[in-house]
Amino acid sequence: MSGSSHGHTPAAWTGVIIAFIGFCISGAFTVMAKPMGFWAGMIVIALGGVVGMAMRAAGLGQTRKRPAAPQSHAQTQG
Repeated sequence: MSGSSHGHTPAAWTGVIIAFIGFCISGAFTVMAKPMGFWAGMIVIALGGVVGMAMRAAGLGQTRKRPAAPQSHAQTQG
């Protein structure tokens, strides 16, 4: 994956870090048997996805590569 630059953008890192914090919050409140804290952590996880998408829309994500147009056989015969 290192050759494809998969996830090596500020948008990806920020989204994942926020989601990881939400995961930690939900896990801690699960152990403490506090449902409201668990759901608060789930909201933070969803917020991580929203922030990542917003940052990608703002130009901080990886640009999509479009496949090259296929050439017909007649063009390659030259």
